[in-house]
Amino acid sequence: MNRYAGVSLMALAVALSVAPAAAQTAAGAAPEAKMMRSGMKRASEEMRPFSKPTEREEARLAYVKTALKITDAQQSQWNAYADRMRQQAAEREKMMTEWRARMAENKGKHEHHRPTVIERLEFAQKMHGEAIRRLNERLEVEKPLYAALSSEQKQVADVVLEPRGGPANSGRGHGHGKEWGRT
Repeated sequence: MNRYAGVSLMALAVALSVAPAAAQTAAGAAPEAKMMRSGMKRASEEMRPFSKPTEREEARLAYVKTALKITDAQQSQWNAYADRMRQQAAEREKMMTEWRARMAENKGKHEHHRPTVIERLEFAQKMHGEAIRRLNERLEVEKPLYAALSSEQKQVADVVLEPRGGPANSGRGHGHGKEWGRT
């Protein structure tokens, strides 16, 4: 299975899972559309399917497990991987909630403090440190899972376990992938 077929299958799976929810809410869409036209925001972001990182992660995990055809012998490695991915999704969800709360708290305040170059560098250092921590956690559970896979499963895993952001963010998008043996 090539990379594009895997991405297409994932898009199809998400579309099929969202279609029933969209059909159920179609009847109630007119009042919501009226609210949106009148300038009012939705009462809650939760009205949208897969609006939370934890919901998106559960859908992704279901797709990946199906695509990899995880066997009973591989279940313990899969569970460790899935639990870690759920934990990281919950962390993202918590950060989003905290950020929204800060934005709501600061709404209407017109004071804007432009961070100094040092503050921006320290923020970047913090973000990169957290990204490295998440990558290390992911490698800790993904290596044993990958090692337990058959050669056919590994071909699928090379596509479906791709770090988020796809090929462009993994060093292969702009001709930079040649050092990895890919063209």
